[in-house]
Amino acid sequence: MPSPLSTVNAVSPPQYTMIDLLEPCYVVLFLWKFRWKLESEGHRILGAHHTCCNEMSFLYRFSKGFVSVHGERPSAEYAKLRKETLESEFGHTVGTHSSKSVSVVYRFGPFLALYRAAIISFHVLKLTIWRFFFRDIKERASKFRETLIRLGPFYVKIGQALSTRPDILPPVYCQELAKLQDQIPPFPTHVAIKSIENELGIPVSEIFADISPEPIAAASIGQVYKAHLHSGELVAVKVQRPGISLLLTLDALLFHMIGGQLKRFAKAHKDLLVAVNEMVRHMFDEIDYILEARNAERFASLYSDCIIHGQTCNQNSKDGITNKTKNASGIKVPKIYWDLTRKAVLTMEWLDGIKLTDETALKKACLNQRQLIDQGVYCSLRQLLEVGFFHADPHPGNLFATSSGSLAYLDFGMMGDIPRHYRVGLIQVLVHFVNRDSLGLANDFLSLGFIPEGVDIQSVADALETSFGKGTRQSQDFQW
Repeated sequence: MPSPLSTVNAVSPPQYTMIDLLEPCYVVLFLWKFRWKLESEGHRILGAHHTCCNEMSFLYRFSKGFVSVHGERPSAEYAKLRKETLESEFGHTVGTHSSKSVSVVYRFGPFLALYRAAIISFHVLKLTIWRFFFRDIKERASKFRETLIRLGPFYVKIGQALSTRPDILPPVYCQELAKLQDQIPPFPTHVAIKSIENELGIPVSEIFADISPEPIAAASIGQVYKAHLHSGELVAVKVQRPGISLLLTLDALLFHMIGGQLKRFAKAHKDLLVAVNEMVRHMFDEIDYILEARNAERFASLYSDCIIHGQTCNQNSKDGITNKTKNASGIKVPKIYWDLTRKAVLTMEWLDGIKLTDETALKKACLNQRQLIDQGVYCSLRQLLEVGFFHADPHPGNLFATSSGSLAYLDFGMMGDIPRHYRVGLIQVLVHFVNRDSLGLANDFLSLGFIPEGVDIQSVADALETSFGKGTRQSQDFQW
């Protein structure tokens, strides 16, 4: 089963340097310097100077009473009440999955935020220093990637997303950050086993006949194990990294404090904070495996009938050339085992298949790449233009071909919905593009919000016509 997560064998851990030995000292000094602000001016530490981040005020407002001026601690019940209020205002579950750690985390919220800020600021300072010592942009890009791994899942996710955005980062950085797709260190298996047992409430031995001793794949949010049920069924068990919810929440709130410096280090071409804010919106959905399971079933019900015509393959054999015909069986989505699925554990059918980038294996299995591409395009068009519910992370690791010719989709944590009026607008864009109607295309961009109000539409149309070149005058008279 080509996993939606990265292969563990390709892990490349960050290299530690002498400067890393200073991190504990820096964190202690940072906390000592700002200790008095935990109560009197906590809101200023956590973002009052950064008005773009309103969530900071939520964190402070519902945590400023965690430690009183007399050193008294509020009760666990009070901490739980503040946690529930924060979740209601912030819109996401931000606690850990351990009942014992919840009250501790939210009783010491300001300290945790400040401690995390100290660690992040140390690495930002280190990047700033390296900028002057490493003149080679490739070396700086490598240090940037290693720093993201050290900082944890939130920053790894940012790096993965930015690896496909050469309009934001230089190409060298994009190439280096692409390694984050398949070089993520796993967390210990015994921790994963304990998490499975805590979530499902029974020992692993009673759930699975056997489970792989090491993860088959690992990513920033979780990792996957291969297991057999006692019924003999082969399943993939996706286990979330412990404490991921709290860490993502703190990092999302604190990112605004250091995003500008990261932007300067990486020499980003566009507003890095704006791009990251879009990514953050989807991160909290990815850590809810129940939501992911529902997304998978909804996707299967909508698109499993996306079937392209059969294919004929000529394959050499000892007797000469044998003709084989395979009919594509549409879109394949792993079956969800709901009785073994919780918020932090997802159990699904194990699928075997071939990576779409492995041409040799596809030919050997008598699978036509062109047909698979057509099938993928057809399914994508249905998602974007007809239904509106779409897979928002269709990178090569989340798509593969089955032996029957189906196109399998994996990882449904990041999904999206396109309103009908936007779908109609996208259809108009396609029609006007094929017909080389530059003025119609410019108006489409305006109605979809791609260009702001007040822009001279004719100048945009002229620029589009220039980009079309000679083909502009050759209208295809295409109708949808």
